[in-house]
Amino acid sequence: MEPYPLFIFYCLIHNEPLKVFCNNDLEPICLICQISMQHKVHQCCPIEISAILDSLRKTLRSLNNKKKQMEETKAYIQVTIKKEFRVLHQFLWDEETNQLKALKQEEDTKVQVMRKKMEDTVKQIQRLSSTISETESALKVKDLPFLLVNALPDPAAAGHILIHSAKHLGILKFKIWKKMANTVKYAPVILDPNTAQPNLELSQGLTSMHYSRKQFLPDNPERCTNRVCVLGATGFTSGLHSWTVELGQAKDWHIGVVRESIKRKSTNCLNPDEGFWVIGLSDGDSLWPERITVKLDLNKGKVVFINTATSTVIYTFKDKFTEKIYPYFSLGLNEEWKNSSPLTICPLTISVNTE
Repeated sequence: MEPYPLFIFYCLIHNEPLKVFCNNDLEPICLICQISMQHKVHQCCPIEISAILDSLRKTLRSLNNKKKQMEETKAYIQVTIKKEFRVLHQFLWDEETNQLKALKQEEDTKVQVMRKKMEDTVKQIQRLSSTISETESALKVKDLPFLLVNALPDPAAAGHILIHSAKHLGILKFKIWKKMANTVKYAPVILDPNTAQPNLELSQGLTSMHYSRKQFLPDNPERCTNRVCVLGATGFTSGLHSWTVELGQAKDWHIGVVRESIKRKSTNCLNPDEGFWVIGLSDGDSLWPERITVKLDLNKGKVVFINTATSTVIYTFKDKFTEKIYPYFSLGLNEEWKNSSPLTICPLTISVNTE
């Protein structure tokens, strides 16, 4: 039951000013009502305090909701971090297993070689023992030519049977790191979930987005609510920056850059005067490349949109950027009003170079 509005100024029973609020019955009462049998044992407070308490309760509910969302976000991030590290741990465990397996295989091979050498050596010893007996007999008869003819070579040295330590230990960390680079995906831009309009669902890696049912998200100052859009997580004030967007079959989209101070809660036009340097598609009838590269040169004041497949320039904005600039991505519904195709920031190829 909601409290009575404060514009009821007089008690309908006693025609006295309503100066007290009954917390049990949740209604304003006069001083005579307060000492009556109905309210005598009830908890009452001045009506001004009740209004303040009501406002504080609303604020507390809002803060509790935000706290709950923060705890859920924290739990999700913790789970995601643990999941990513489990992948890394599994990779390292597999590599450790493979390295030890390779060491064991080499050990088995070298043991076989050593065993063969030992068998050959035993046979040579047996032959040498026999030769010694014959030599002793020959010495008795002074058969020196026999010694020259039947001299045996020394047993072959047991070479190439040591384990190749350098192969297994040399720059081990570097080799594992180089292998790991092939399993890691890196995007030059990641999306900022704190700016995402509630109808946008972002991928776990924050590199892809698609239109979905409206989510219950906190209406923080950074969040865009006027358009179905999201900003990049990092803003730029200088230098050259580039990223490629996979548009697929999306029929309603806008991509480009915006200044930090754009209006995020009210309607605005997508033009440079409003802080938007973007291109896009709204009707779904035009033909557009499936991949577009955005190149932002803050030093020269240029935003260039390029057909990634053909390397041809689609459009160029020239302007003077006076504040931090953020990547911008917007996505809507297709003509059938079904979930639109996702927009994805393409990962870069990672290579390990040595100098």
